[in-house]
Amino acid sequence: MIEFKHVSKEYSRDVFALRDVSLSVADGELIFLAGPSGAGKSTLLKMIAGIEKPSSGVVSVSGQDISKLKSGSLPFLRRKLGLILQGQGLLLDRNVLSNVMLPLIVAGSSMSEAQSRARTALEKVNLIEKAEAFPLTLSGGEQQRVAIARAIVNRPQIILADEPTAYLDRDNADKVINALKAFQSAGVTCIISSHDEQLFDQAGRVIYLSNGSIIDSWSPSLAA
Repeated sequence: MIEFKHVSKEYSRDVFALRDVSLSVADGELIFLAGPSGAGKSTLLKMIAGIEKPSSGVVSVSGQDISKLKSGSLPFLRRKLGLILQGQGLLLDRNVLSNVMLPLIVAGSSMSEAQSRARTALEKVNLIEKAEAFPLTLSGGEQQRVAIARAIVNRPQIILADEPTAYLDRDNADKVINALKAFQSAGVTCIISSHDEQLFDQAGRVIYLSNGSIIDSWSPSLAA
């Protein structure tokens, strides 16, 4: 599904976000990216989405070399992806349903189809009762689940989540991860960056990065 071959990302001379990263992700995996701030986790996710391009090496998604895609082809790639990235906030002047509908409206869906699919997405994250509410009336955990609903409304093959449980209490963090796991159980590939080590035992695989390099990789189920 996803492959990195000797990928490096250099922002300026001797300032690397990623260093010679090689990685393969199988269809339907649940992977956690671990490591300290600045380790390269966010850059790795952004490369899968085509937001960042490698300075060297190859990143491929479903057999396509991301660096060779023309800018006009990137929207088609991103329809395969559900993105939950830091800084991608909800629109505060629109209710929850409208926020979740937005990717479908942008993609050209009819209003009725967008509304129907957005309601289905909210049901999957157990927030259909909040459809008419506005983001600022929701808890942090509820806002993150709305972001998940928005990410999956296009029925993506891959979900990329950058610190989706940051600043949440244990109960809300577990609800967010359980929502993501439900999609992975249905065959969606999920890659989640997190500092929360209490979540790692739920992963199929944990990949630990430091200073832009993969330092370790393990399967919690096998380790247990």
